[in-house]
Amino acid sequence: QVRLTESGGGLVQAGDSLRLSCSASGRTFTMSAMGWFRRAQGEEREFVAAITWKGGATFIADSVKGRFNISRDNAKSAMYLQMNSLRPEDAAVYYCAASLKTYPVGNYYYTQRTYDYWGQGTQVSVSS
Repeated sequence: QVRLTESGGGLVQAGDSLRLSCSASGRTFTMSAMGWFRRAQGEEREFVAAITWKGGATFIADSVKGRFNISRDNAKSAMYLQMNSLRPEDAAVYYCAASLKTYPVGNYYYTQRTYDYWGQGTQVSVSS
């Protein structure tokens, strides 16, 4: 089992930056990839970014490409999401997810079914 805890959310102004962290514990050596998803109020949960645990390959959603960066620290079993130039439409609950699968479902890291464990989420609010 893997337990995930997000932190770093808060209220910022448009144009500001924020860094989210996800701390993993438990059988972290079994993780193959981690990802960030978000759910805005009244919307479906959507993919934001993902990173493979061994190779560090990254995948970023088009909606945040150029503004958000994902990284990991294997030694700390942690993953980060650096969010720059935040916009009001980035406001959402951000979730951390971990996959134990050898390959992503459908070969896509943006697929939620790829992930086996989820954190409780951290709220990001952006004022205009």
